[in-house]
Amino acid sequence: MSVLAVLAPAAAHNRLDPVQLFFDADIIVQAVMVGLVLASIWTWMIIVAFSLRMSKVRKRADEFEHDFWETDDFDSFMKNRARKDIPSARIASAGMAEWRKSTKGGVKDRDGLRQRMALAMESQVAQESDELAARLNFLATTGSVAPFVGLFGTVWGIMNSFFQIGAQESSSLAVVAPGISEALFATAIGLFAAIPAVIAYNRFSYSVDQLQARLQRFADRFHASLSRELERM
Repeated sequence: MSVLAVLAPAAAHNRLDPVQLFFDADIIVQAVMVGLVLASIWTWMIIVAFSLRMSKVRKRADEFEHDFWETDDFDSFMKNRARKDIPSARIASAGMAEWRKSTKGGVKDRDGLRQRMALAMESQVAQESDELAARLNFLATTGSVAPFVGLFGTVWGIMNSFFQIGAQESSSLAVVAPGISEALFATAIGLFAAIPAVIAYNRFSYSVDQLQARLQRFADRFHASLSRELERM
C-alpha cells in the first residue's frame, strides 16, 4: 500500500496536463491557443446549426413539393399557401411572379416568356445555394489556416526554448523539454480545430450541391408545367 501511495503522486505529476501546458506557455503561444480554441468552438456551432438547418429545409421542401404537385392551380396555391422560408416556395414564387408580369397584358412572345421564367427560377436556385453555403466559408478557412496558426505557435515556443538554452548556458533536455511540449501543444490544438472543419466542409458542400440539384429539378419541372399552360393560351 505504501508503494502505491508513493507511485501515485509521481504518476499524476508526469501525466500530460493540457491546462498546465497552457499556463506555462509563452504569452504569444497562449494567444495562439486561445484563438484556435475559439475557432474550434465556432466550428462546432456551425456544424450543429447547419445540420439542423439542412434537416429542416429538406423536411419543409418535401411537404411543400408534395402539396404543390397535387394542385391544379399553381397561382391560387402560391397565393394561399406560399411559404417564404422554403427554398422551393421561393423558386416557385419567382417563376409565378414572372408569369404574372408577362401575361398581364396578354402574351406576345412565348419563347421570350419561357426564357425569362427559366432565368428567374435559375437565379433563385443560385441564390438559395449561396445563402446555404455562406457560413461554410469559415469551415474552409479554419480547415486550411488552423494548422499553420498552430505551427506558428510551435515555432515561437521552440525559439523561446532555444533562447532559454542560451540564457541558462545549458543544453540539458530538462531545460528545453517543457517549452517544446508547450509549443507542440499549439500544433495539436490547431489540428483539433482543423480536422472537424475539413470533414464538415466537405460533407456540407456535398449536401448543398445535392440540394441545389434538387431545386434545379423542381424549377425545370415547374417551368415545363408553365410552358404547357402557355401553349393553351
